[in-house]
Amino acid sequence: MDDGGRAPPPANRAIAVLDAPSVLGLRPPAPGKVPGCWRLPGALRRHGLVERLGAADAGRVEPPPYRPEIDPATGVRNGDTMPGYSVALADRLQRLLDTGAFPLVLGGDCSILLGGMLALRRRGRYGLVSVDGGLDFRHPGNAHLVGPVGSVAGEDLAVVTGRGAERLTDLEGRRPLVRDADVVAVGHRGLEGIAEEVLQTPMTLFDAAELRRLGAEEVAGRALATLAGRGVEGFWIHLDADVLDPGIMPAVDTPEPGGLSWEELAALLRALTAAELATGMQLTIFDPELDADGHLAAELTATIVAGLAPLATPA
Repeated sequence: MDDGGRAPPPANRAIAVLDAPSVLGLRPPAPGKVPGCWRLPGALRRHGLVERLGAADAGRVEPPPYRPEIDPATGVRNGDTMPGYSVALADRLQRLLDTGAFPLVLGGDCSILLGGMLALRRRGRYGLVSVDGGLDFRHPGNAHLVGPVGSVAGEDLAVVTGRGAERLTDLEGRRPLVRDADVVAVGHRGLEGIAEEVLQTPMTLFDAAELRRLGAEEVAGRALATLAGRGVEGFWIHLDADVLDPGIMPAVDTPEPGGLSWEELAALLRALTAAELATGMQLTIFDPELDADGHLAAELTATIVAGLAPLATPA
């Protein structure tokens, strides 16, 4: 596949919902237990996500079996099977993008970002807006500061910007999948242990406190201006449910205080998805097994519907 020369996406893009229920990038929540985030797509679909968005149902990319042990060659769990799954997910996304669709990918964990960014890297130069409670920038070069590498869900931003095991970072020889300068990170709580390294990169950062000070629409506007100034052909939105405050969204693997409200997240997504450069989005980490009565899935579904309103065409 070529690396450029594609026409911009058409106006009035139709949302296509694609399930990617991979938890290959997570540690087990308990010995012998598979992380429950694989249930995310079903939980949101039961609350009518596809119908409420007026979206096409793009089906499912089935992941390989989850294994909790560390792959010695890559230093992470499931590092031997994750590259193949990322390519398969990228292939499916490529076909959706070729039709002019706006893919909404329902994870799973944050490691599905490799497939999304690979699909875009095949097409040219694309940016990333990462809306995440943590920066997910752990890699072998800073493990002595932030702890051992072992799960790509905590390392996905590092991996897609080219840091980590070559088998993961250099998919199809396209390393990096996104340039540091084309990354805007929003909603993280802090940079403990990695501030010096991160602040030396050209990534653009708006932590949760900055978003609250400026307002979601202002942060989105600055993010869009930054990416447009970089000359990207479009951008992908990565949304980790742990960007929300645990007071309203406790059903994540690493809840941290000081997160966004439902209203702040919806406003941020509305401003981002209204932009012509918005190319697709993924949602990760929400664990329905921690949502006994389903009210969190209902709130999350409503927020995604509100946030994607600029693209939705409900019946």
